[in-house]
Amino acid sequence: MAQTIIITGAGRGIGKACAEAFLEAGWQVGLVGRTAEPLQAMAAAHAGALALPCDVTDEAQVDAAFDTAIAAWGRIDALFNNAGVSVMGATIDEIAVDDWRRCIDINLTGSFICARAAFARMRAQDPQGGRIINNGSISAHVPRWGSTPYTASKHAITGLTRSLSLDGRPFNIACGQIDIGNALTDMAAKMTKGVPQADGSVKVEPVMDVSNVARSVLHMASLPLDANVQFMTVMATAMPFIGRG
Repeated sequence: MAQTIIITGAGRGIGKACAEAFLEAGWQVGLVGRTAEPLQAMAAAHAGALALPCDVTDEAQVDAAFDTAIAAWGRIDALFNNAGVSVMGATIDEIAVDDWRRCIDINLTGSFICARAAFARMRAQDPQGGRIINNGSISAHVPRWGSTPYTASKHAITGLTRSLSLDGRPFNIACGQIDIGNALTDMAAKMTKGVPQADGSVKVEPVMDVSNVARSVLHMASLPLDANVQFMTVMATAMPFIGRG
């Protein structure tokens, strides 16, 4: 029987690249995203793909999506909590509270809601268990200039990962986190043109192909449940991270 995974933010960027990698590896893949069209197009092109359009911040929509996956597959083996947004760089006094709330709602609350849905079904299924992989960021370790909402959300994702790792033990539910740096997607395209640095300069930063992320997530998800990659960092080799400040 093919293994099953739900990937959030699957319509573009990292989520799309990961969905395609899992499908090529023979997994059944549930595609979660707010925009239905790209999910439906991927599902039409791949027999193993299941479009699950929903808003990750809406628990009723998320529960319905996960129930649809269970009805189709019988179980959920893994969740990649990937959906997220960034906020344009600015100091805290120039960031609108609404922008903060949107970032926290999608990046953190959305991850909580999806992890909650996955955990409940993994706990209830037979055989019991599964794996949750959270998309952290280099910003889960050190901030980029002007990134208060995003950095705070990603530091919180690390707390979510650690808590789920502990709480999941009695139910054979593993949880790990992948911290990604400068994977070339639409969101990271600005890195190739120049972004603000901690010293006030604007510089082009190295990027890496997003396929490196997809292979890394696939490796994490493919381990047996008695092994876990707790934290993985995959990044453009020469990007500013060590000594970012």
